[in-house]
Amino acid sequence: MLTVHHLNNSRSQRVLWLLEELELPYQIQPYQRDAKTMLAPPSLRQVHPLGKSPVVTDGALVLAESGAIVETAIEHYGQGRLAPALGTPERLRYRYWLHYAEGSAMPPLLLKLIFDKIERTPMPFFVKPIAKAISSQVKSSFILPQITTHLNFMEAELGKSAWFAGEEFSGADIQMSFPIEAAAARGGLDASRPRLMDYLARIHARPAYQRALAKGGPYTLG
Repeated sequence: MLTVHHLNNSRSQRVLWLLEELELPYQIQPYQRDAKTMLAPPSLRQVHPLGKSPVVTDGALVLAESGAIVETAIEHYGQGRLAPALGTPERLRYRYWLHYAEGSAMPPLLLKLIFDKIERTPMPFFVKPIAKAISSQVKSSFILPQITTHLNFMEAELGKSAWFAGEEFSGADIQMSFPIEAAAARGGLDASRPRLMDYLARIHARPAYQRALAKGGPYTLG
């Protein structure tokens, strides 16, 4: 049976959602972040050398990286579900969004998280103004403009079809959920981009998403 090594408030939540959409049997091995560092516990390194989540195991198979997990699970167990047909324009868009989510959308959101934490980190009083000034400059000159560019791009792309890969819900939407939820939590995504907000409302209403939340526990990216 598939085992999802599930870290709270992490990308592994969308793997639970994927398996619920595919109606596959699986079990959860839970892990909790360190309350101070917010890092995964060292025990995850016993599963995969990087010590990060998500990781899925099935006997001797150890599979990491959200995109690889989504693509592999759909190919092996999907039976035609959650992926457009091969050779179609939708299949190309599907593959694009699988890679875009982590390769392009997440880096500026992660940088913002890091620089926000720098500003909140306790430090000597004579250093703090310098650190905050540097952080503010980096965010205003690079990070925030990048986030705005990506949010505008995603908003426009959702104007082309109901879902990211086309008119049908797919694994691309599961993969894209994390950066969009992160953007809503800390990247400035709000009602000024109605298509993205509607996308969030639609995925949150899906029964499989709700089942994944019930099994995986509270999920917040704030």
